[in-house]
Amino acid sequence: MRRHPRLPALLTLAVGLTVTLPAQTPEAERYWPQWRGPSANGVSPTADPPLVWSETKNIKWKVEIPGRGHATPVVWGDLLFLTTAVPVGVDGEAQHAPRGALPKKGAHQFVVLALDRHTGRVVWQRVANEAEPHENAHVDNGSWASGSPIVDGERLFAYFESFGLFAYTLDGSLLWKKDLGKKRMRNQFGEGSTPVLSGNTLVVVWDHLNGESFIVALDARNGKELWRQPRKEIDTWATPLVREVNGRAQVIVPGMNRIRGYDLATGAVVWEGDGLTMNPIPSPVYDEEMVYLMSGFQGNDLRAVRLAKARGTIDGTDAVAWSYDRDTPYVPSPILVDGVLYFLKTNSGVLSAFEAKSGAPLFQNQRLDGVPNVFASPVAAAGRIYIAGKDGGTIVLKAGRTYQALATNVLDDGFDASPALVGKDLYLRGNRFLYAISDQAR
Repeated sequence: MRRHPRLPALLTLAVGLTVTLPAQTPEAERYWPQWRGPSANGVSPTADPPLVWSETKNIKWKVEIPGRGHATPVVWGDLLFLTTAVPVGVDGEAQHAPRGALPKKGAHQFVVLALDRHTGRVVWQRVANEAEPHENAHVDNGSWASGSPIVDGERLFAYFESFGLFAYTLDGSLLWKKDLGKKRMRNQFGEGSTPVLSGNTLVVVWDHLNGESFIVALDARNGKELWRQPRKEIDTWATPLVREVNGRAQVIVPGMNRIRGYDLATGAVVWEGDGLTMNPIPSPVYDEEMVYLMSGFQGNDLRAVRLAKARGTIDGTDAVAWSYDRDTPYVPSPILVDGVLYFLKTNSGVLSAFEAKSGAPLFQNQRLDGVPNVFASPVAAAGRIYIAGKDGGTIVLKAGRTYQALATNVLDDGFDASPALVGKDLYLRGNRFLYAISDQAR
C-alpha cells in the first residue's frame, strides 16, 4: 500500500485495481449517477431504503471524510464517488475541518474519492488541484466542494468550479481537465453549482457578479467547447435541466433576470421569460408536460412552464400554466412525486404540496417534526419522501395528497448534502461522516 503524502492515513490507495462495470442504463437499481438521481428529479424508481435508523440501528457503515464538502455522493455499480476540499496545514498535511466552522482561506487540496459502496473502503483517491481560494465561502455553505460529481459508466466528472473541471476514468485515470476562470460571487456567498450531462455534452452555467457570465457546452470526451453563450446574470447556483421538446433537447436554466431554454445542440435561446428572485438555487423538476422553476431569496417565485408551447418570450402566454409567489425555497430543490409538487419554505422545515398540473394547494406550511433547518434537497423512493436536516434529523414522509409523517431519524452529524438512494441503501453525507444506511446492515 502507498499513501499520498498529504492525505490522512484513513484514505489509502489500492494499487493496481481495475474497475469493470456492466453496460447498463442509469435507471437500473445500482445507480445514482448525479446529484438528483437517475432521472435528475430526486426520485429513484427502484430503491427501497430503510424507514428508520439511528447511530446503533441500520448503519451499514460509517466513514470519516477529510476536509469539507456538500457534494452529493454518486453511485455507479459497486463504486461511490464524492469530492471534498481539504485544508492543508502549515506542515503540509491535510487537515479535518471542524464541524460547523467556516473554512479558513489558505491552501486546499481538491480531492476526488472512489469508495466501495458496500463497505466504505477507499478504492482510489486523486488530488485534482491544490490552490488557495480567492474568496471566502458563505458561513452556511462552508465548503469549496459543493458541486456534485457526475458519472456515466465510462467517465467521472468532478467539478470544483473556480478550481477546475476534471474528467476521470472510473479507475481514476485523468482524461482531461478544464479551467473556466475564477468566479467572483456577490458578498462572497461561495460557489456550489453542478453541471448537467446529456450524452456526450456537458453543460456548465457560469454566472457570477464580477466578470462575464455565460453558459458553455463541452464535449464530454475531451473537454473541448462546443458552444458558448453570454448571460446577463449574477450568481446562479441551480443545476440546469435537459428535456427533449418536440424532438430536440433543451437546456432549461433558471436566472434572476431571465429564465431560459437553450437548444442543446447549438446554444440558441428557444424561449425566455421573466426571472426568478435573486440567488436562484433550486433546480427545476419536471413531468411529461411541464417544468417547474422556483426560488426564494428576498422574495418568492414559482413558475410552471408548458414546454411544448414555450417559444420566444413566454410572459403573458399560455406557456405559463400557473405561478405562485409565497413560501418557496431558497436552497433546497423541490420534488415531484405522482403528480404532487412538494417544496420547502426558504431553508426551514416547513413543507407545502401542490397539485402539479393545476397549481391547486393540497397542504401548506406544514412543520416537519425534528427537522427545523433544511439545506439538502428532498429525495423519494418506494412511496416515501426523505428530507435530511442541517441539525442531523431526517424525516420520512408518505408520498401523497395529505401530510403523513412516518419517522424522524437522528444521527450525530449535520446534513447539507442531498441524499443518494441505491437499492436498499441510503447514503447520507454529513459535515464529517459519510453514512450508508440499510436494513440489510450486517
